[in-house]
Amino acid sequence: MIEYTGERIIPEFMQPMNGMLLEHIARYHFAIPYAKGRVLDFACGSGFGSNIIAKAAKKEIEEVVAIDIDAKVISYARGTYYHPLVTFQQGDVLDPELPKKYAPFDLIISFETLEHVADEEQFMNNIYEMLKPGGKLVISTPFGQGRGKPTREPFHVHQLTKEEFHGLFNRYKEKEFYFQKGVLVEPGRANIHYPFGIAVCTK
Repeated sequence: MIEYTGERIIPEFMQPMNGMLLEHIARYHFAIPYAKGRVLDFACGSGFGSNIIAKAAKKEIEEVVAIDIDAKVISYARGTYYHPLVTFQQGDVLDPELPKKYAPFDLIISFETLEHVADEEQFMNNIYEMLKPGGKLVISTPFGQGRGKPTREPFHVHQLTKEEFHGLFNRYKEKEFYFQKGVLVEPGRANIHYPFGIAVCTK
């Protein structure tokens, strides 16, 4: 049985109005309009979001490949969030061989992953190499004190500043930045604190 630590989003162990759950669901719904062709859910966790994308965009997508490092989580996802268009695979987001195994994709989504990886460069390179030319990336992260700075979150390596996050996407042809507070995702308004950033980039 999968263990609930409070870090992964596992809907069946959470109250329907849990703030973290609602935030994650909102991100996947934000990504639905970008879904077409082959989709990668990179660090998919329990798999609920991959299922959301597959159901909502079934007429636009060919498949969703959902990758996570935890074999038990992947087993849970296959049993709990099965969808004929979704394939759950165990894999490390830092594995440099992933592009050879799975690319190319029309859309890559990766929510709340950056703060967990120490090798940010390899992670971002994998994403770029797996995207088709013209493909979209939708990625989010919580803001914090910055790269290499301490964070109160025990599962996080660090949390980037807004400027550091935005600086990750300079090689993309187009990029748009959004901010999230609760279930609200918007371009941003003055005098509002947004805990999360979302980037939408075109290769």
